Amino acid sequence: MAVLIVAFLATFLIDWAVTAPANGATASPTASASASTGAGTSTQPCTVSPTNGCIQGTITDSDRRPVEGVDVAVAGPGGFAQTATTRDTGRWSVRVETAGRYTVSVDQDTLPKGQYLTNAADAKRTVQANLNQNVGQIFQLSDQQGVTTTDDSSSVTPARAWQQFASGIRLGLLIALASVGLSLIYGTTGLSSFSHGEQVTLGGLLAYVFANQLGWNIWLTGIVVTLLCAATGYLQDAAIWRPLRRRRISLTQLMIVTIGLSIAAQYAFQYFFGASTVRIQQGNPQTVTFAGLTLTVQSYVAMAIALVVLVGTGLFLAKTRFGRATRAVSDNPALASASGIDVDRVIRFVWTLAAGLAGLSGVMLGLVLNGVNWQTGLQLLLLMFASVTLGGLGTAYGALAGSMIIGVVVELTNLVLPGDFKYATALVILILILLFRPQGIFGRAERIG
Repeated sequence: MAVLIVAFLATFLIDWAVTAPANGATASPTASASASTGAGTSTQPCTVSPTNGCIQGTITDSDRRPVEGVDVAVAGPGGFAQTATTRDTGRWSVRVETAGRYTVSVDQDTLPKGQYLTNAADAKRTVQANLNQNVGQIFQLSDQQGVTTTDDSSSVTPARAWQQFASGIRLGLLIALASVGLSLIYGTTGLSSFSHGEQVTLGGLLAYVFANQLGWNIWLTGIVVTLLCAATGYLQDAAIWRPLRRRRISLTQLMIVTIGLSIAAQYAFQYFFGASTVRIQQGNPQTVTFAGLTLTVQSYVAMAIALVVLVGTGLFLAKTRFGRATRAVSDNPALASASGIDVDRVIRFVWTLAAGLAGLSGVMLGLVLNGVNWQTGLQLLLLMFASVTLGGLGTAYGALAGSMIIGVVVELTNLVLPGDFKYATALVILILILLFRPQGIFGRAERIG
């Protein structure tokens, strides 16, 4: 209910933000000329919008330094043909106004002397481009000619494995932000909340409203969105979960309510924001190479923020009086109540904290993935449940450990499995956990009956 209320409010903000600036806005002659042609040379950065998409990328040499002056040709539907030249940052970009399959080719004659593509067959790629979407491509050069002629997706090198491992750490930290709250909800109430993924989506979409449509500073946006999402958690418990607990509704019935809330929120998001992917920041993400890893600036910042927040949450649970009360309720609610702990107050706090962490996770994911849509949280829900189950149901520290393992395994799986098949790994891990260690890594085996 609270999620739907916030979604309705966000809609009015979007309508005001979109229509107000449009009255006095005019397109520059350069932009108009660029939009009207499908052929030529692109030298300006591309920004995605509802009417166009971007195919862009980076070319770096064997020392991971940006390469300038390399020509990249893009061909596509309707005779589209355009050439982009890398700038001093190594970046190139092409604007496309028709969704479809495009061919991206590197002119190897324009490569710097002594530099070659690490994979000769990689000079020509086929990509799927859609409107309001960025398609990123990274071409890596080597100082050795003819390293390999096989497809890059089937070539597993130490450098690529190291890159995927770092991506796994990044994914694990961002999943952990949401998984910790999901685990605390289960520990204090026994409820598996299937609507928790929509809190992640809500965070990303609200960040889009404030940062993209209203032009707020991204740091202020992150703080405000986290507080708003935390407020929705508070309102959910006050309006839905506490009244249902007082009526002694079974956990199965409560779980069905979370499923219904999840479906309602998904379609509310789709109705108000559309089915396409929206971007929190329209600017092209800048990449930074550190210790042999090439990640965007947003990725490094998101990982640092996630680490600080997770450490802070762990210290709060371990060192503060209210944190110890939360762990006591998670271990044994009846005994905690008999000891004088206000269980309802603790549960209200847990819902608030969990929703706030999930909202922050949505903001970070939207920045790292360069977009968010109405299904973002749903796509991550399986990873969150697998993380919580692997670490041990009801334990915040277990959720953190499980998230890191799931994140790394899922990204490393991408070395041998194509595309979104990597997410199936989480399901396999979940099944294996339930078969061989259902209590998880940090969970305790319990006797039933």
